[in-house]
Amino acid sequence: MTELLNDLWQNQKPLILAGIGFLVVSGLFASFISFDSTQILGINRWIKPIKFSISASVFLLTVAVFLYYLQGFEKSKNVIAWGTLLIMVFEVALIVMQAARGTTSHFNVAKPFDAMVYGAMGWLIMTNTFLLVYLTVLYFQSDIKLPNTIIWGMRLGLVIFILGSIQGGYMASQTGHTVGVADGGQGLPFLSWSTIAGDLRVAHFMGLHAFQAIPLFAVLMTFLSKQISFIKPTTFTVIFAILYFSAFTFVFAQALLGKPVINQKYLTKNIEQGKVYINE
Repeated sequence: MTELLNDLWQNQKPLILAGIGFLVVSGLFASFISFDSTQILGINRWIKPIKFSISASVFLLTVAVFLYYLQGFEKSKNVIAWGTLLIMVFEVALIVMQAARGTTSHFNVAKPFDAMVYGAMGWLIMTNTFLLVYLTVLYFQSDIKLPNTIIWGMRLGLVIFILGSIQGGYMASQTGHTVGVADGGQGLPFLSWSTIAGDLRVAHFMGLHAFQAIPLFAVLMTFLSKQISFIKPTTFTVIFAILYFSAFTFVFAQALLGKPVINQKYLTKNIEQGKVYINE
């Protein structure tokens, strides 16, 4: 494992450094909450930069692993690595800028400058999606030196990630993430997913994190198959991917129907039943 991590560090240093950097930045934003109580749509303005910094970190570290195992295509790998890295830097920077200005970043077209920022974010994410589509194509073409189960886990994770990105495009076209009421209202702690109406961010979250969940499941099945004879790792991984996609589709449909993933009346917490507010 140490040797693998050392090799990964040597081969994908920019992405790993950026991933670590985003984690450090998320901690910095978390410290701001202790002395800055400014709110945007009912929540502290630094919550969103924290979430997106963590998300960018996980994404870039995952891309680093995928590129590490991709054989050949060195020029393409460099384009994908630097493209995704720069896109995440600019995307999070725009979110932080809007938070510092005390306004929303997503779906904000109230003023020309805000509309320009939101449009730039859209182009950045669309470009990022194209880069991941290209990575997906390469993963179906390249000879990858990994067990077949893990290869298929990575491929299927990429495919569902792309679907999650497309669903995100649909959400952007609606100029809002809540279905049934205006954005803003009661939601789950930190995640802020609506507990009173449909929330398109739930499916978006699931789709994007198939990028990690399905490959990790494939790794687990590969390990367990060596201990338990009846486990067919590739078959189990494909079944898991199908179930994951089904869950992704279900929560998307649920949101379109205006139904929350967890209804407020079932959400019980010790302090005010865990009531928080949705961010943009």
